[in-house]
Order: sequence, then structure tokens, then C-alpha cells
Amino acid sequence: MKAETLLAELNRMRKDLGEDKGDLEWLAIHHAFCFISYKMSDFQKYVDQEAAKGAFSEVEE
Repeated sequence: MKAETLLAELNRMRKDLGEDKGDLEWLAIHHAFCFISYKMSDFQKYVDQEAAKGAFSEVEE
């Protein structure tokens, strides 16, 4: 699993919600997306560790 794949899905969800700074769901996804995009190497390490545990075995890329 690539970190970029998960980040792209977060971005899709964020765009689907539409920018509404008063909506807690949009704010949570937006800030998670921003934080993860700034920490991509750390996130990829986490994704690799989780992949080794089989966390993504049911998902096709």
C-alpha cells in the first residue's frame, strides 16, 4: 500500500464534502489531509508497518 493512495482518498472525501469551515467533519478531514501530506515519509513508514500486519490485505490498489 502506498501512502499516496490513502492520502488521495482523504482528499477525495474532503472534496466530496465541499469546503465548509463550519463543518466539523470537513475540518477534521482537511486538517488530517494537510498534516499527513506534510509528514509523508512518517506516514509511509506507518503504512508499511501496518501492511506487514496485514491491515490492507482486503484492499486492492
